[in-house]
Amino acid sequence: MVKLRTVYRCTDCGAATPKWAGRCGSCGSWNSLVEDVEGDDEIISIATGMALVPAGIPKPIDSLDVTISEPQTTGVEELDRVLGGGLVPGSVTLLGGEPGIGKSTLLLQLLAAWSGRTLYVTAEESAQQVHMRAERLNAIKPDLWLVAEMSLNNIIKSIDQVEPQLVIIDSIQAIADPLLNSAPGSVSQVRGCAHRLVQEAKARDLPIILVGHVTKDGGLAGPRVLEHVVDTVLSFEGERHHALRLLRAVKHRFGSTNELGLFEMTEMGLRSVPDASKLFLADRRAGVPGSIVVPTLEGHRPLLVEVQALTNLSPSHVSPRRSAQGVDSGRLAMLLAVLERRANVNLSQHEVFASVVGGVKLGEPGADLGLCLALVSASTDRPLAENLVACGEVGLAGELRQASNTARRLGEAARLGFTRAIIPASSAVDINISGIKLQPAHTVAEALALAGLSIN
Repeated sequence: MVKLRTVYRCTDCGAATPKWAGRCGSCGSWNSLVEDVEGDDEIISIATGMALVPAGIPKPIDSLDVTISEPQTTGVEELDRVLGGGLVPGSVTLLGGEPGIGKSTLLLQLLAAWSGRTLYVTAEESAQQVHMRAERLNAIKPDLWLVAEMSLNNIIKSIDQVEPQLVIIDSIQAIADPLLNSAPGSVSQVRGCAHRLVQEAKARDLPIILVGHVTKDGGLAGPRVLEHVVDTVLSFEGERHHALRLLRAVKHRFGSTNELGLFEMTEMGLRSVPDASKLFLADRRAGVPGSIVVPTLEGHRPLLVEVQALTNLSPSHVSPRRSAQGVDSGRLAMLLAVLERRANVNLSQHEVFASVVGGVKLGEPGADLGLCLALVSASTDRPLAENLVACGEVGLAGELRQASNTARRLGEAARLGFTRAIIPASSAVDINISGIKLQPAHTVAEALALAGLSIN
């Protein structure tokens, strides 16, 4: 008879303690202990899983065959961009994203484009539900095998039976190892199942993709060891009310994490967006106060996005409202203070709304200058030039600091027909972009004057 006991396990390092505490004694993280149930068979299961790992044989590093680690294309252009060419044999990839964002849609389209036999393990939906989605996405093919299963042992038996070249498990929190005496989704189950699947992937040279749940703050749910044990962690982001979806690599052992994949959600599934700047600016109206185009950088990929601002005089008895969508609210408050103290633009009695069009989130300081110009343009009701872009960081003293890879940003702006760029003076050195006139400025006040927004 298995003896069960209650323990409290850290979601960051996986360490167990018999009593709850505010801080983990192993890794020092706060409020990371959650209740779990374990039995003596868990030790047996872990030992059995370790026995599956073949004994390593030392070899000279120059004699290793690296061709077996070359990525195989997925057939999805933007996914290949993020993965650096495709999926590597024997790799384990963790895909996370909010419910309903399109993770299952992306993976079904991947299976439809993959050249070879594939296995889709659905642990949360029925096989009929997945079949209906596959019909809608035109992803029905003879080489795509489907099984609805929650038991890890049965999943491995299915892999033995089908002998696929790619396996997708949706999701890791829903499967369970019968030898681990805890519920699916617990720290013990997620950790144990992930370790076993990684061992199977390495032993078979089989790429496996795991779907993971996310928490309210957007982080991957479950123990942090889940992120450490896999080779690649992908984050699928976007707003439900916008068609745009962004795919980023948070961790990637086989390449860079600076690439960004862009998709557009349509009735027929996800469509790769090779030219995102045109998508963001397709509905832009010229001559509207408070609107400016900012060349931003997502990893190595330059994007042109429209930043909009709106100001309105607040009633005397109401505190002015500050609303930010796509930009950090704290950053917006700081820029408003800089405009008041360094550029004589007082918006303390105005309601201020700032937004990035298209559902994009700007987390870099290179958008500071563009946001300042949009705010002053809205408050003075003077539109900015249609052919103008602006980028640069604004300091607390009102000085302009250069943004990274300014030349690449301006090259994208020139490609789409913009002819003027207000940038920090330190960025204008050794930059020569054909077709675009650089207007350097040392302070935000100088930038306002160059844009025709000077305040007397």
